[in-house]
Amino acid sequence: MSEIRTVTGKAQGARRKAARPPLWLTVLSLTAFVLLIALGVWQIERRAWKLALIDRVEQRVHAPAQPIPSPAVWPAVSTANDEYRHVSVAGRFLHDRETLVQAVTEEGPGYWVLTPLQRNDGTQVLVNRGFVPSERRDASTRRDGNPDGQVAITGLLRMTEPKGGFLRNNVPQHNRWYSRDIAAIAAARGLENVAPFFIDADAGSQSGPGPIGGLTVVRFPNNHLIYALTWFALAFMLAGKLFVTFGGGLFRRKRFVHEPDGGSDAVARRTGSDAGTIVEQT
Repeated sequence: MSEIRTVTGKAQGARRKAARPPLWLTVLSLTAFVLLIALGVWQIERRAWKLALIDRVEQRVHAPAQPIPSPAVWPAVSTANDEYRHVSVAGRFLHDRETLVQAVTEEGPGYWVLTPLQRNDGTQVLVNRGFVPSERRDASTRRDGNPDGQVAITGLLRMTEPKGGFLRNNVPQHNRWYSRDIAAIAAARGLENVAPFFIDADAGSQSGPGPIGGLTVVRFPNNHLIYALTWFALAFMLAGKLFVTFGGGLFRRKRFVHEPDGGSDAVARRTGSDAGTIVEQT
C-alpha cells in the first residue's frame, strides 16, 4: 500500500512540476503586472494634471485683457505660466513685413497672417491677425483690411512654435512657413527687439475685410481615464491568469471515484477488499 501511495504521489508531483511555468516566465509576468499598475496610476496622475491645466487656461482665456508682459520679464515668459493669457497691445502694423503661415481652420485651408506690431517703446510683437483663404494670399487683395496708424489689439498670448509643423520644416529662404517660429520669422524679416511670443488676435480686432480673427482653438485631449482603466483591466486579467496558474490548486475539492472491478487500473492499484475507492484531485 505504501509503495502505491509513493508512486501516486510522485506522479502527482510530476504533473504539478510539468504544469508549473519556468522561473523566467514567472518573473516576467510579475514584472508586467507591476508595470501595468504603475501605468494606470501614472494616467490617473496625468488626468489630474490635465484637469488643472484646463481649468487654468479657461480662467486665462475668459479673464479681462491685461497689457502684455514688459520687455524686462520676457525671458521669464513660459508656456506653463503665460500661454493663452488674454492680453492687449497697441502699436502700428508693419504690413510690408507680414508672414503667411499655412493653416487649416474651420474656414478651410489657407494662411495665418502674422504681422509685426511696432510699439512706441521700440519693441515689436508679432500679431497673428487671423486667417485668409488661399485666393487672398497676395497682400494686394487685402489692402482695404490693413489699418494704418495706431491700433489696439486684444487676443491670446501664444508661445513660439519652433522647428516647423508636423513632418514639415519651415523653409525661410523660399518663404514657406508651416509654424509660427518667432526667431526664424524675425530673422527672415529683419526684425529687432521682438517679443518671444505672439498674439492671436480676437475677432474684435478685425479691420473691415481683413484677416478673420478669433479662430484660436483651445482644446486639450483628456483621455487619461480611459487609458488608466485599460491598464488596470490588463493588470487584473494578468493577475487572474497568475492566480489560476499558481493558486488554483489550493481551492480544488476532493472527490471519491469508485474503481470498477476487473479494470486494468484497478488491478494495478488494488491491495485489499477496500481498495476500490480512491481519492483524486479535480
